[in-house]
Amino acid sequence: MSFHPPTWFITGAARGIGAHTVQAALAAGHNVVATARQRGSIQATGDRLLALDLDVTDAAQAQAAVQAAVAHFGRIDVLVNNAGYGQMGLFEEVSAAQAQAQFDTNVFGLFHVTRAVLPVMRQQRAGHVFNLSSIGGIEGGHPGASLYCATKFAVEGFSEGLAQEVQPFGIRVTIIEPGYFRTDFLDAQSVRYGSMAVPDYAAQSADISAKYGRYNHQQPGDPARLAAVLLQLAAHPTPPLRFAAGSDAVAVVGAKIDSLRAELAAWQALSVTTDGLF
Repeated sequence: MSFHPPTWFITGAARGIGAHTVQAALAAGHNVVATARQRGSIQATGDRLLALDLDVTDAAQAQAAVQAAVAHFGRIDVLVNNAGYGQMGLFEEVSAAQAQAQFDTNVFGLFHVTRAVLPVMRQQRAGHVFNLSSIGGIEGGHPGASLYCATKFAVEGFSEGLAQEVQPFGIRVTIIEPGYFRTDFLDAQSVRYGSMAVPDYAAQSADISAKYGRYNHQQPGDPARLAAVLLQLAAHPTPPLRFAAGSDAVAVVGAKIDSLRAELAAWQALSVTTDGLF
């Protein structure tokens, strides 16, 4: 029986976690479909690499990229929905157009790619979908990141439901919840801030942008190590639904669990009074 190396389909593959995952999968001898808005920005090379243009906000382009991947490698075993960016800024200072664009990429873009890949995995009766969320998808208490957190909460809810829907077909779903990683996520060409200044928020807004600026490239997480972990999770027979990446992520998730438990207990007596008689 011949061995066929797994084929990875990775979005946002030109930089950060996506680029490191491309390198890790290639180093392991896997096939990789690396996608980016401009495939020329993808640094990796090799016979096992297929670089494709993909703007995830374009549903037709997502379908075409998946068709090209299957035509080239015959299958898709692992999907890494990594493409995304951070729309920072206080909610009232972010325009409706900026909010729409944030959801178009981080949520609907992820939907487009997943919708294109799932029929391939269903036919195979096997596959693994990694959806990149964030600690901002578990705990929204990050001033100046309310819209970004909203998109990641959406990814979390979608992934939970999707996992149940595709499990009968041998498809697994894992939500990756990174803490702060040393990528260019906070670089000027990546992060975006609100375009509508509100005087009442001036001081708070300045503090937020300065804080993110100081933290840029000082984050504790190593994207190469996370890429190695993704390969371990993909090979695991029983991967988790959620994976907290980084010690800061572990602390955030643990604190959120404790907070939910404490608040539920504090209000439980009143909560149950809403039950009615049939």
